[in-house]
Amino acid sequence: MAFPKIAVKATNLELSPGLTTLIDQKLIPLEKYLPQTATDVSCRVEVEKFNEHHSGKYYRVEVNLFASGRVYRAEAQEEQVEKAIDEVRGELKQELMRVLGKKQSLVRRGKQMIKDMLRFG
Repeated sequence: MAFPKIAVKATNLELSPGLTTLIDQKLIPLEKYLPQTATDVSCRVEVEKFNEHHSGKYYRVEVNLFASGRVYRAEAQEEQVEKAIDEVRGELKQELMRVLGKKQSLVRRGKQMIKDMLRFG
C-alpha cells in the first residue's frame, strides 16, 4: 500500500513547491506504521501563518490522516514552519505506533492462548 497523495492547504501563507516537498518528505515515511489492511487512506495538511502582530508562535500545522474509518490527528504551533512539521510528524508517529502496538499485543495474546490450549489441553 502506498501513502496517499497529501492535500495541502495554506492559510495566510503562500504555498511554495519547497514547502509541499518538505511536507511530503516528512510524512511519507509514516507509511510503514499504517496497518497493512488499511483502506480509504487520505491525508490532509493545513499550514497557517498567524498575523504579524501576533507574538510568539507564528505557524500552526495540522495533519488529519484517515485510514480504515479511523482518524489520526496531530497539531503543532511553532515559530518556524519546519519545527512545526517535525513536531506534528512525531505526534502522528506516536499515535500510529500506539494503535499498531495494541493490535500486535492482541495478536500475541491470542497466539499465547492457543499455545496454552494446545499444551495443556
